[in-house]
Amino acid sequence: MVAQNCARMYRANSVLTASPGQLVLMLYDGALRAIAQARSALARPPEDRSRILESNTHLIKAQRILIQLQGTLNMEAGDGKFSKEMYRLYGYFIRRLIEGNMSKTEAPVIEVEKLLGEIRGAWAEMLRQQDPAYSKGTRSAA
Repeated sequence: MVAQNCARMYRANSVLTASPGQLVLMLYDGALRAIAQARSALARPPEDRSRILESNTHLIKAQRILIQLQGTLNMEAGDGKFSKEMYRLYGYFIRRLIEGNMSKTEAPVIEVEKLLGEIRGAWAEMLRQQDPAYSKGTRSAA
């Protein structure tokens, strides 16, 4: 109980002290975590009744995070082209997760996990290049 409270406080503090770029990375990580949990549930035998509820719960969580990512896009930055493309891409991910959820199949979920993982990796690399003190998704304690 105490350890859970400490972990919750640590996560809350991480969010409060994170840069906007780090917050986006946290959203990517949260979506990927939810997708991995959904994929794990979907991989269970069809007789396992908890597989439907668990996969649904985690896929909806991932969809909500992707909706949040859509909401963070600045459509006025530059010519807005990049933001519009990312908005469409997140929309595609959401649709594929809905398809996977409705059909209870892994293929659409795996597709989104792979593509979102690549975006997450590129985002983390961009953050590392902007801030040399930045390492593995978190700032060093220095």
